[in-house]
Amino acid sequence: MFDSTTLLRQRFAALRSGGEFFSLRHVRQSDQHLSVRKNVAEPPSLGRDEGAMLTVRVSGVEAYAATADLSQSGLQQALDRAEALARQIAAHALLDLRDQPVATARADYLSPDMDSAFPSLAECFELLNQESASVPADERLVNWQVSLGLSTVEQIYLNSAGAELRHAQRLVFPGFGVTAFDGSDSQTRTLGRDNFGQQGGFDVIQRCGLPGAGKRIADEALQLLLAPNTPSGQRDLLLMPDQMMLQIHESIGHPLELDRILGDERNYAGTSFVKASDFGHLQYGSKLLNVTFDPEIREELASYSHDDDGTPATRQFLIRDGLLVRPLGGALSQFRSGLDGVANSRACSWNRAPIDRMANLNVEPGDKSLEQLIGGIEKGILMRTNRSWSIDDARNKFQFGCEWGQLIENGELKGVVKNPNYRGISSNFWRNLSAVGDASTFQVLGTPNCGKGEPNQVVRVGHASPACVFSQIDVFGGDA
Repeated sequence: MFDSTTLLRQRFAALRSGGEFFSLRHVRQSDQHLSVRKNVAEPPSLGRDEGAMLTVRVSGVEAYAATADLSQSGLQQALDRAEALARQIAAHALLDLRDQPVATARADYLSPDMDSAFPSLAECFELLNQESASVPADERLVNWQVSLGLSTVEQIYLNSAGAELRHAQRLVFPGFGVTAFDGSDSQTRTLGRDNFGQQGGFDVIQRCGLPGAGKRIADEALQLLLAPNTPSGQRDLLLMPDQMMLQIHESIGHPLELDRILGDERNYAGTSFVKASDFGHLQYGSKLLNVTFDPEIREELASYSHDDDGTPATRQFLIRDGLLVRPLGGALSQFRSGLDGVANSRACSWNRAPIDRMANLNVEPGDKSLEQLIGGIEKGILMRTNRSWSIDDARNKFQFGCEWGQLIENGELKGVVKNPNYRGISSNFWRNLSAVGDASTFQVLGTPNCGKGEPNQVVRVGHASPACVFSQIDVFGGDA
């Protein structure tokens, strides 16, 4: 790891700039995606990418240039381009950043088990083949796929103030999906895929529950074929963690990104119903709602020591006892707004500039076991595993669909129902939070594909949550 550090240090030290500050962020990433579909191995997808982003500040104006040419001349040319751009836009600049602090820290961050070897391609394919073969023989099971994604990312940040920040991360994404079809209806059950990813080694696959999951996932897909449609009406809603992560992501994470609140994303990803004046005043949810930006859960996807601008990352409450207290805003957005934010200035790779991105965004555990959550519901429905989502540009009105539903009556789980959906308005929905699961219901999850920014940036986001109950939510089935 970090075998390029010495050479990068030498080349960075030799760079010349007329700016008062400049930095280099080098990223090297390798990716592999393996898949077995219906007991047939698909061709592996393998990729490797490497380059650097040069940033310069001239008379309080910052500009960027990226390059895949890591030679001394290539880096100098990129820095020169950035400096020329900064001087060109100086007459039109809206901000003077001369007083904005810059990073001076020196630190390393490694994913858990980063030093341990990961199984070979052949060994990974053997696991996937075994799991695929475990799907029972049933003519109604028309498609299934077992997959494994693996990304290894090394990043080195150097600046003219003496900072040296190095991150080495290994990110693992197991997945399993089974589709059943009876001639008129199809139903799919999944494990992992877009809602499970963690930092670490082969143990991530164990924590996902992938080994031995084939029979259960297939059986649940068949149960859904036979299940009645979800009834419509007002019910208490018990969301399991793999659906809570989507709820957190869309109706808390994106609305609290400070660049959206300041208007930067209106043209593409959308704005926010939250205003800058709401912090410290808006009751975002019930008093049971506690939400943190937490880069310190080491296996969670977006754990790191410093963000891509070099700001140290520490755990912070965004919502405490339901009250909105802090936005998801990095150093630049904090400078613009005067609000305290967090270290979430992040870029997807070497050829993108950092912007405000949610990172590890978690709902803190409460004090109820899953049995107590279910036992406290007279008429309700349990939902798990997102399959569809729709939310307006302000991240306010939403409608989400899940794969799996089970009715709850008089404190007991009852029959399975298919096509479960629910709708609401973000802050009203969170104000209806009536019970929060304890640590025994808490799961660390995450997605590899959150998109935002122009040009687009797809980043990894971690979400951890307990199971949660929401009172009197509008639910409906596929016929509504």
